Amino acid sequence: MNIEVITGDITTLPVDAIVNAANCGLLGGGGVDGAIHRAAGKALFEECLKVVAGLPGHQGETGQAYLTGAGNLPCKVVIHTPGPVYQDGRHGEAALLADCYANSLKRAEEKQCASIAFPCIATGVYGYPKEEAAGIALATVKAFPARAVKKVVFCCFSREDAELYQRLVAQQ
Repeated sequence: MNIEVITGDITTLPVDAIVNAANCGLLGGGGVDGAIHRAAGKALFEECLKVVAGLPGHQGETGQAYLTGAGNLPCKVVIHTPGPVYQDGRHGEAALLADCYANSLKRAEEKQCASIAFPCIATGVYGYPKEEAAGIALATVKAFPARAVKKVVFCCFSREDAELYQRLVAQQ
């Protein structure tokens, strides 16, 4: 599997799937989630409403991944994964974050996606320490037994985050 690290806007990438660092409501929010919903338009929101209506408690689960169409985005599908809110690292946060990446890759495989782009999941308002989160992301992606997915892009919002991922990729 080819791993690429870039600084950019995930909503503009010509990949098969982009991952949305969603909240459990799956209906948009701040950061990457809000940007994806704004760029995708009303169709994505309406599809997310249908997904949420079919879920227990009408919301997603941390670490799970939910598939929708892409609305106005250039990708084929959006995979929504609610990341863990970081408390202190002793409440299962690492396993939940790894699940976000693994379950997103599973959804991409189900749709025969050859390429997928991930944002930095849970490192914004959810407070996950960036270096630890990047290590979990890379280890999970590298360990995943991909068949269809041939290319993974880590699309970082800041140059600083991209440099962190690039350093960790080089070390592994």
